[in-house]
Amino acid sequence: MMVTCNPLDILSNKKVLCVEDEAIILSNIMESLELFFGKVVGVKDGREALDEALGNLYDVLMLDISIPYIDGLDVVKKIRQVNKKIPIIILSAHSEQEYLWRAVELKITRYLCKPYDKNSLIKALEDVALELVEHQPCVQIMPSCVYDYCRKTITANEQILHLSKSESRLLEYFLKRPNQTITYEQLFEYMWEFEQPSKEALKSIVKELRKKIHSDFIKNLYGVGYLCEIQI
Repeated sequence: MMVTCNPLDILSNKKVLCVEDEAIILSNIMESLELFFGKVVGVKDGREALDEALGNLYDVLMLDISIPYIDGLDVVKKIRQVNKKIPIIILSAHSEQEYLWRAVELKITRYLCKPYDKNSLIKALEDVALELVEHQPCVQIMPSCVYDYCRKTITANEQILHLSKSESRLLEYFLKRPNQTITYEQLFEYMWEFEQPSKEALKSIVKELRKKIHSDFIKNLYGVGYLCEIQI
């Protein structure tokens, strides 16, 4: 089941890390990204970038090459050692072939040369969005249930049900980690990074997902967290 939609809608509940050492440029980039992403975090050097990227959960990275302490491509090289799939956009004033080849070897999603225009950024973000869902805007959770990443809807028993932002964010987290133990602490950090976590709020979201999907596919692991029993 394939549905035509704006691929950028996929980014609405994703988290992006932006790395740029010029404060004004960083602010402008973050302002642009906030139009598309659910959460945008900015840092100004390679050390901060590594600490953030390796210590927290991000869906997308956007880096300048010329940043203090560790250059952007070396940051990407270290990140690729532990995360080979995260989409990465490189922003740089460098157009030399050496930098381009290094970026290709690191499987960069897009290499944008500064100054770039709005259309170039949008095309890069569309590539990122398609990469995030592996070019499939819909995924079958079970025989009678399909999740649409673009529209944030569940189609179950021929009914289309809309998910809230929290419900879609939690479901996508589970879909990335099928049949894995997921602790309360992991979910608190992902769902409420800058807010006071609430186990009752989490239970309420899980309850609504089970109701809409008509399945107890999210299993309670008492005192630990949850296990999402699906085959995707």
